[in-house]
Order: sequence, then C-alpha cells, then structure tokens
Amino acid sequence: MRWMILAALSLCLALSLNLSTASAQETCESKAVSKEGKPLAGAAKTSFLKKCKRDTCQVKAVGSNGRALAGAAKKSFMQKCQREA
Repeated sequence: MRWMILAALSLCLALSLNLSTASAQETCESKAVSKEGKPLAGAAKTSFLKKCKRDTCQVKAVGSNGRALAGAAKKSFMQKCQREA
C-alpha cells in the first residue's frame, strides 16, 4: 500500500516539474509585448526571450548548500538551463 502512495506522489512530482518548465516558456512568450500592447517580432522578440530565459535560470542557479553558484559551475548551469528552456 505504501509503495502505491509513494509511486503516485513521485508521478505527481514529475508531472509538476514538466509543467513548470513548459509554463516558464509560455510566460516568456506571453510577456513579449511592446509598450503599445502589440506582440514583439524579429530581433526585439529574440532579444526579449533571451533575456527572459536568462533571468529565469538566474533564480534557479543555487547550489546544494543553498548559496548562489559562481564561476564555472554557474556558467555550466546557465548554459544547460537556457538550452533546455
């Protein structure tokens, strides 16, 4: 009985992680709007999405000890995070 509950909880956790990654992408897409309320296009949209992804990954760049990553570890994490996003 316990293993069934544990399996259900781990499945819910895995699904929520997948949805949060997808929602971050959609959030950046939905925020890509000019001051007039029109959707961005071309270089402006590309630049905005790049900055949005970088800012999203910056928040997640925390080590196992709870402190912010620095140096090569941060660079590697940021590249991986932005590639996946």
